[in-house]
Amino acid sequence: MSENTTLETGLAGTGSAPASASTPGAAEAGSQTPTTAQLPLGKAINAGLRRAMLDDPKVLLMGEDIGPLGGVFRVTEGLHAEFGPQRVLDTPLAEAGIIGTAIGMAMRGYRPVCEIQFDGFIFPGFDQITTQLARMRNRHEGQLSMPVVIRVPYGGHIGSIEHHQESPEAYFAHTPGLRVVSPSNPNDAYWMIQEAIASDDPVLFFEPKSRYWPKGEVSFAQSGGPLHASRVVREGSDVTVVGHGAMVSVLLQAAELAAEEGTSLEVVDLRSISPLDFGPILDSVATTGRLVVAQEASGFVSVGSEIAATVTERSFYSLEAPVLRVSGFDTPFPPAAVETHFLPGVDRILEAVDRVLAY
Repeated sequence: MSENTTLETGLAGTGSAPASASTPGAAEAGSQTPTTAQLPLGKAINAGLRRAMLDDPKVLLMGEDIGPLGGVFRVTEGLHAEFGPQRVLDTPLAEAGIIGTAIGMAMRGYRPVCEIQFDGFIFPGFDQITTQLARMRNRHEGQLSMPVVIRVPYGGHIGSIEHHQESPEAYFAHTPGLRVVSPSNPNDAYWMIQEAIASDDPVLFFEPKSRYWPKGEVSFAQSGGPLHASRVVREGSDVTVVGHGAMVSVLLQAAELAAEEGTSLEVVDLRSISPLDFGPILDSVATTGRLVVAQEASGFVSVGSEIAATVTERSFYSLEAPVLRVSGFDTPFPPAAVETHFLPGVDRILEAVDRVLAY
């Protein structure tokens, strides 16, 4: 049996946890559990949830079909069998009820992690999230913690139907009192879900569903940085390109193709949408003088709009060209047969790169 097979069995089983910064004494005890593994993003989230549940008995999971089934995308697979129905709760199909129940549990000291089955299903719970969950700490002048995580599979590229391929992150980034994050790779997914659960503020955890299956290296000993830190994932000198979630992999593909033609792109992974960490973006723009922001969501009043405005305000004298945005169109998400025309791809990103270089 390979190391990775042994590790994945342990993650879904009843016994050992991976050796990590959160498992003190594992190395001293002579544990043979590997400290890294190749995991898909979905499995990495599963491992992070399991680690958080082992570390804190107040952590519990709630959602539709997340129990014995393990969720539509099997992200919670095995956790119901290990932790039981008191900590992995199958709920009715009632998003407002899920969020409202989680708020009450958080007020009593629990740390609930809610799953919204698909991105488009979050809107029945929108009132609870934006008018109750987001405001509760402020109402109590910070004396009441509200450690609720809402997991949201989001975005396109899976050929699904209406209400199953939305990108609603800007609604929640606009709402004071909510933290909004989105990992782009398995290592970030493993660590960021644990950091989100540890937060005393509510966190919207947007999971790019098209990235659930590609594998990447997960380090159980070292995170990718603080929860709300953006990061340069590829260095470059000609143009800065910025994105989050599934868009990061598209930007990296674009950077590879651009390099073949002699153009050097610096790729910044936002990781956190609210708060936004502008430091690495501004530092990069100071070097390249050019910025392209990419996202799957529609462009009007969006995350990309905020980045473009802030960089223009704070780095105006570094810019050699206008900031350009590449986004989904300002229409409802289309049928699956034509989603590739809606979603920004490598060609549209490289076209924007050509435009900023032409100034």
